[in-house]
Amino acid sequence: MFQPSINFSSHEDVCAALHSASTSLRTNKSRVGCVHHLPSKGQVLVTGDLHDNPVHFSKIIQLAELDIPTNHVVLQELIHSGGDSSVVDFSYRMLARVAALVIAYPTQVHPILANHELSQATGRLITKGGDELVQKFNNGVQQVFGKHTKTVIDALKTFILAMPLAVQSKSGLMCLHSLPNELTMDEFDEKILLREMRPADYRGPFGSAYMTVWGRQYGSEQIAALSKHWGVTLFCLGHAWVPSGIDMAMANVLLINSDHNNGVVLPIQLDNIQSAGKSMKSAIPLSSVLIDSSAL
Repeated sequence: MFQPSINFSSHEDVCAALHSASTSLRTNKSRVGCVHHLPSKGQVLVTGDLHDNPVHFSKIIQLAELDIPTNHVVLQELIHSGGDSSVVDFSYRMLARVAALVIAYPTQVHPILANHELSQATGRLITKGGDELVQKFNNGVQQVFGKHTKTVIDALKTFILAMPLAVQSKSGLMCLHSLPNELTMDEFDEKILLREMRPADYRGPFGSAYMTVWGRQYGSEQIAALSKHWGVTLFCLGHAWVPSGIDMAMANVLLINSDHNNGVVLPIQLDNIQSAGKSMKSAIPLSSVLIDSSAL
């Protein structure tokens, strides 16, 4: 199993990995605008919100079998575990792990922009479980790196802002963290996928990237219009609490969680994109996956 060769306490190691992975994401040969385009053959393992669950991350990478060149993995919402009384959050390590994975498999690993990462990069306050998570994250970086904190924070921001907004296949799959609220579509630039994101796209309330990762109230007419405009057969999204790990929001929209005890991942054959109802039958509960200790 892949294991990152990073000293998580070394600002040189962490920053080098983050900057190298940022360059890889931006120069990925499959990138057009702010989208990584997948081929129409092979397999992609789609995850939902991960929220700094290292055990599930290990299981996901094991299942992804990235040593097979036609396999891909989509990762999202990597940071901010929340839900405890600690005043520090060390989930910068998850970003470093993913950066190392991007370096090792540059054309197969696709972390997409999510609202927690965007908030961390832009300093927008965000709460979960009663905690303010951006400061907890910064406290964790400060505790580990001391005088090098700003250097590490800047490298983390560079990595986050290099992430694509979406992953799409020619066969009709699209993975995003979420979709804009239906009532704000007049402000949304549907052509954002064709260009690189700009600073204004990251700002709320009407930056198009901001609207995409923060939206929750999307409707059937909106989905139908976006499906036609973007050529999508199946949307796979996160950004929703799904107690069962996966749920069908609409006939062509799936919601996925990968962080909690019922979290799942979804393998999809890229040459056979099916409806949400059929696709979700292939979901793999992460609780059923045993980590291959011989590969550690």
